[in-house]
Amino acid sequence: MINLESIKIESSWKEALKEEFLAPYFAEIKRQYLKEKSKGAIIYPPANLIFNAFNLTPFLNVKVVLLGQDPYHKPHQAMGLSFSVPDGVRIPPSLQNIYKELHVDLGIPPSPSGNLSKWAKEGVLLLNSILTVESHKPTSHSHFGWQRFTDAVIKKLSDEKDGLIFMLWGNFAKSKKELIDTNKHFILEAAHPSPLARSGFLGCRHFSRANAILRELKKQEINWNLNV
Repeated sequence: MINLESIKIESSWKEALKEEFLAPYFAEIKRQYLKEKSKGAIIYPPANLIFNAFNLTPFLNVKVVLLGQDPYHKPHQAMGLSFSVPDGVRIPPSLQNIYKELHVDLGIPPSPSGNLSKWAKEGVLLLNSILTVESHKPTSHSHFGWQRFTDAVIKKLSDEKDGLIFMLWGNFAKSKKELIDTNKHFILEAAHPSPLARSGFLGCRHFSRANAILRELKKQEINWNLNV
């Protein structure tokens, strides 16, 4: 069994997900992760950033959930936030399209950095469904059990909070719709921002739509501007 004290995650999430951390399947995730590490596998993101999305966006502060699939698998990219890369790292094509949409939608010029930590601190949970990956092997940890964990995260948010906005981009993210109570939450769907989706994402105006919903709910809007 996992010792809860050993889980380095923000306290409101630790409480909300206590049953998951103590479940046998979570111990199995840890076992497989450590097994791969012991074989010398390079795994992203670094261990201290696996729960970065949770640490930057406490359970109590979540307003928007932006779902990704699994971390970037090339060196220096993954930082535990969906679609985000650290300062100084080349901005990936999907994020370039996100910035294009942000510019068209809200007039915000593209940021020179791909670091989305500011969004996380504004209340945007940048959640990947799979939280780790082996270097240069996309979806290599999809069998670990991470999806069971992150599905429980989505369900917990749906059950215990009200008026959340779920941005579901691409078919993988849309498949999580069944976990969300649409009577109390809002779902914004679009194509994936990857150029491979042939720009079906562009024109979705999700950023302005999210803020319109937050205004309607009398909640503080998200400051999407990463340049300030």
